[in-house]
Amino acid sequence: MAAGLGTRLQPYTNSVPKCLMKIQGQELLGIWLDRLTEAGVGKILINTHYLANHVESFISSSQYKNYVSLFNEPNLLGTAGTLIANLNFYEGRDGLLIHADNYCLADFKAFKAAHNSRPNGCLITMMTFRTSNPKACGVVELDEHNVVTGFYEKVDDPPSNLANGAIYILSAEILKIMATDFPHVKDFSLDVLNNFIGQIYSYETKEIFLDIGTPETYEQANKAADREK
Repeated sequence: MAAGLGTRLQPYTNSVPKCLMKIQGQELLGIWLDRLTEAGVGKILINTHYLANHVESFISSSQYKNYVSLFNEPNLLGTAGTLIANLNFYEGRDGLLIHADNYCLADFKAFKAAHNSRPNGCLITMMTFRTSNPKACGVVELDEHNVVTGFYEKVDDPPSNLANGAIYILSAEILKIMATDFPHVKDFSLDVLNNFIGQIYSYETKEIFLDIGTPETYEQANKAADREK
């Protein structure tokens, strides 16, 4: 998911889409593509809208151009709408759904292993992380098996600091359900997740995870990346 307007990140995003903001000199989307391919992820689909020509140019000149597909949205479909419009991309298999506006150094091989060993009945594996600002995030509560029992989207009195990273491994089963039961929803977090409480497994990453959605968090991401050098 890389089509957003990036309004919270203005003025940086006045001329650059959020997914191409640079972290220590490298475009965020490039960091994502590097890390996903290193983890063995196969085909990748990127949706575009705002300054789509910038993303198209970046991909066409990158080493990933032969196995990255672009899906342009003249009108934004929403996170769930984009997923539903591209269900055939998954070819009936499990797959990732990623919001690209995060600087994320999580171990995707470990994430996949967690999904493959998830408790019976769980249809989604959600990446989670500890946040210092839970009011600004969607936070979750878990049972003793790390299964989500509650989901709270940006509430004033969050019950935990374990945040939803908006990165998911979706089982083939949940993708079929999306096609039949949720054909017209728009927002994955707001319109879909609450319907599957008790069927979502949490994988908590201890690695760097920062939403770059504001100038302040964008600067935090650059400082964190600098420390990683």
